Amino acid sequence: MTTNDFKSIYAFQKTLSSHGQTMTTYFDKKGRVQKVEACMDDTAPDHTIPLVSIIDHTLLKADATAEQVEILCEQALKYHFGAVCVNSYWVAYCKAALAGSSVKVGATIGFPLGAMSTKAKVFDTKQSIKDGATEIDMVINIGELKSGNLAAVANDIREVVRVAHKMGAIVKVILETCLLTDEEKVTACLIAKEAGADFVKTSTGFSTGGATVEDVRLMRSVVGPEMGVKASGGIRSLADAQAMIEAGATRIGTSGGIKMAEELAAQQG
Repeated sequence: MTTNDFKSIYAFQKTLSSHGQTMTTYFDKKGRVQKVEACMDDTAPDHTIPLVSIIDHTLLKADATAEQVEILCEQALKYHFGAVCVNSYWVAYCKAALAGSSVKVGATIGFPLGAMSTKAKVFDTKQSIKDGATEIDMVINIGELKSGNLAAVANDIREVVRVAHKMGAIVKVILETCLLTDEEKVTACLIAKEAGADFVKTSTGFSTGGATVEDVRLMRSVVGPEMGVKASGGIRSLADAQAMIEAGATRIGTSGGIKMAEELAAQQG
């Protein structure tokens, strides 16, 4: 493609590199994503992320029992997972079960629909952190994003980030990518970054689809190396997780962490 051909199709491009991967995103004159290219640099140094340490061991079912939550924590300790991720009601329970360990407790906020008031999300965030959460996984207001009310989406995220950071917790913003167009995914990532969030996250795992390699690549290309990207939803095998990491994920949310850890141990002999 000649320079003139490029200008006739794309207005500008951005190129970012992270974890041995180069991402180039092409935009039109209105700033809309038109194309994303990704390639791995085989000559880059090996910065392999230790898999078990970036797994958020997850139990978010409505019918999860105290016994199941206790087992979740025992498994996280046994396999050295980085965190457990639970509904906010169970945070204090997990904090007590994991006392003295390095396993973090993450709480979901506005889960799984994102359609609760910002005040309610902020209240739940405060209470979750008081109960022992150091990580907050919040769902954006998906309906307002699709309505084009970007100020409401930004304020929703910013208010949760503000209180979480003040109380020493990080925030992962769940986009629910299966419900969004590529343009909406880019918009949501940019809003989350501007609001000061620490991660963008693909999915709740409770909608019409989960994480895809393509979405992780797109999200990484938009937020750059400064933010984390969490792939979550439908990641059930070691191969799934490794594909997400290669695409730019720095955290994996899954209920299949034990299987992955055992597959990894078997590979390592």
